[in-house]
Amino acid sequence: MMRALNIGFRTAHLGAMGILLGGHAFDLAPDRLVVSLWLTIGTGVALAATESGGRLLWFQQVRGLMTMAKLALLCTVLLAWDHRLPILLTVLVVASVGSHMPGRYRYYAVIRRRVIQDAWGPGGKRGQKEGPGEPASCSRAP
Repeated sequence: MMRALNIGFRTAHLGAMGILLGGHAFDLAPDRLVVSLWLTIGTGVALAATESGGRLLWFQQVRGLMTMAKLALLCTVLLAWDHRLPILLTVLVVASVGSHMPGRYRYYAVIRRRVIQDAWGPGGKRGQKEGPGEPASCSRAP
């Protein structure tokens, strides 16, 4: 069920962001783009909620921090409308880099200063017993 939600939110998010970025690139009227902006922000929040699984660890990993940075940048579009295209292109770059960076960077927990791949991440074994409070895999960053 969570996988289906994640795929649905991701699809809606990519569609809304594509319309938003293209609309700004081709200088559509603001009233035609505000709905796409709010859909992009809303689906981004929904993705963060499903991907974090309610765990605080995700918010201290680079993947979570990059997601929060993208959401913050999206919100600045409302405040800096004249700079919206460079802001949205920055969001696109952060999204692309964040999605394709190696796991040793994506799963690096900034506060704990180590790589932590938990059972909820890709390849994780949800439902398997771990030690008390211990994620599925922990290692020091290179």
